[in-house]
Amino acid sequence: MLFTDVIRTKRDGGELSDEQIQFFVDGLADDSLPAEQVSALAMAVFLNSMNFEEAGKLTLAMAGSGTVLDWSTEGLDGPVVDKHSTGGVGDKVSFLLAPIAAACGCYVPMISGRGLGHTGGTTDKAECIPGYDATPNFGLFRKTVREVGCAIIGQTADLAPADRRFYSIRDVTGTVESVPLITASILSKKIAAGLQGLVMDVKVGTGAFMESHERARELGRSIIGTAAKADLRTHAIITDMNEVLGTTAGNALEIAESMQYLRNEKRDSRLDDVTLALCAEMLVVGGIESDRDTARGLCDEAVTSGRAAEVFGRMVTAMGGPADFIEKYDGHLAKAPVVRTVSGEGYVASVNTRAIGNAIIELGGGRRKVGEALDLSVGFSDIARVGAELGDDAPLAVIHAASEADAEKAEQNLRDAYELEAAPPDIRPVICEILTG
Repeated sequence: MLFTDVIRTKRDGGELSDEQIQFFVDGLADDSLPAEQVSALAMAVFLNSMNFEEAGKLTLAMAGSGTVLDWSTEGLDGPVVDKHSTGGVGDKVSFLLAPIAAACGCYVPMISGRGLGHTGGTTDKAECIPGYDATPNFGLFRKTVREVGCAIIGQTADLAPADRRFYSIRDVTGTVESVPLITASILSKKIAAGLQGLVMDVKVGTGAFMESHERARELGRSIIGTAAKADLRTHAIITDMNEVLGTTAGNALEIAESMQYLRNEKRDSRLDDVTLALCAEMLVVGGIESDRDTARGLCDEAVTSGRAAEVFGRMVTAMGGPADFIEKYDGHLAKAPVVRTVSGEGYVASVNTRAIGNAIIELGGGRRKVGEALDLSVGFSDIARVGAELGDDAPLAVIHAASEADAEKAEQNLRDAYELEAAPPDIRPVICEILTG
């Protein structure tokens, strides 16, 4: 079979056969397909899409391209459940949710990705923690999940290797925003992880890949339907990404905010709403609790009691990180040499959140090409919320940069991303819709 024929089939709007899909996945997994041909097919799918059957076949083929985990022999006394986000700016929910859910009786084998397009990557953020092994062998991964209750790692070479390569190529070829490709990428990793339940955080807005509610719902339904073909019970929550989630955006800065949350010192209300809603849905999907409000209360108590922070600390230690990370996180995280406060006047009316994500890329905190090293210290903190009144004690944001020149450019990018008005705007709810099948 010639791969050019596969490309032509999809270029001309045709449906890929089982054999063509398997040929593509095999070529991704063993590196026999050159990147230019992979990117050509990715663009053809982006332009002409895939039907439900094609997307399902691609998902299952990529899931089977490497190791598929089986937790049935581990003697776990709770459900194996995970959460996945479609990607946003300032989305550090994974670092909160995994230990909260584990503290409530779930087992969370969270296999995450690196930054994709303008969005930050959970794996990149995890690597801000000194010594933390974000790509461990499966023995350590399984042991940590079994003994601690959760482990957050990056995609290893053995797990859905076809997706791992496809993901990195899509990231730099303008082919990210495709419902079937997002669906297949997410679910191939989750199916390979051996989950019993999954909760999707489908972002919508200026900082999301799905900018309209209709497209977000389409993606949520696609994931739920495709997951059902693999007997993976999945719910989806559509959440607002028309502004940065939390008060920070940038790898180490987001880890610092996550520690403040788990220590119950500072919990941004929008970040808190998203985190607790997703955690509660995990307890529902996993069968631990049937009532969402009761589940949310259990998750909140896991934070206020300190149990979630204790779980996170044990996970960090098990994965090779500092034993005192929860207590002394500030001393362990990288810090940018240049810090600049950006002031403003009036109320924050709206923000182009994608532009904020792109500004972090320009600072060196995101990738322009496959494999590019990141500056984990850069980004924005103290980010003003939509509706906030700016003033002497309430800046637009604080820039963390590697140089004064970078900070200067970031300030311009930041100001261009925001609209300020004299009167406060209407505030959007952060939880838009819950989809259950």
